[in-house]
Amino acid sequence: MTGFALLLVSFAGPVLSADFHPGKTTLLINREYGATLLAGLREARSSIIVSCYLFKISKFPGNMPHRIADELIRARQRGVAVTVIFEQSRDESDFLNRENRASASLLTPSGIKVRFDSLRKTSHAKVVVIDDRLVFLGSHNLTHSALSRNNEISVRIDSPEMARQIKTYLGTL
Repeated sequence: MTGFALLLVSFAGPVLSADFHPGKTTLLINREYGATLLAGLREARSSIIVSCYLFKISKFPGNMPHRIADELIRARQRGVAVTVIFEQSRDESDFLNRENRASASLLTPSGIKVRFDSLRKTSHAKVVVIDDRLVFLGSHNLTHSALSRNNEISVRIDSPEMARQIKTYLGTL
C-alpha cells in the first residue's frame, strides 16, 4: 500500500500556482483577528478596502465591530482612501440588508466610499486589503459574535502580490 501512495504523490500536481507568493503569513484564531485588524487599520497610510458579507455595528460603542468602524472613519480622516463593499440580498427587508445598510449609513458621512455588490451573485468574501500590501482573509464576519464568541479562523498576509490579486478580484464584484 505504501508504494501505491508514493505513486499517487509522484503524479500529484503543484498545490500552489506558479505566480503565488504567500509572503509573511500569520494565523488569526477567534478573538485574535479583531485586535490584529485594528492595529493594521491604525497603521494604514494610503488605502483600505474591505469586502464583507455582514458588518453589524451595534449601538454599543465598545464592541469590536463598532471599534473597527471607528478606526475606518479615523483612517479616512487621516487622508486614507477607504472603500467598503457590502453584500446585499434581493429581499429588501432581509436582516443582512438592514444591518449592512445601517453600517453603510454610519460610514458614508465621513467620506468612506461604500458600495453594494451585484444582486446576481452572493459575495461571501471576508477580506481587508491595507496599503496594497497587507491582507486579512478568512471566515470572520464583522459582527460581535464572529469577533468575540464564534470559532473563526483567518490569516494576515503581508504580500503586495497577494494584495494586487485580491484587489483585482474585488473590482469584479
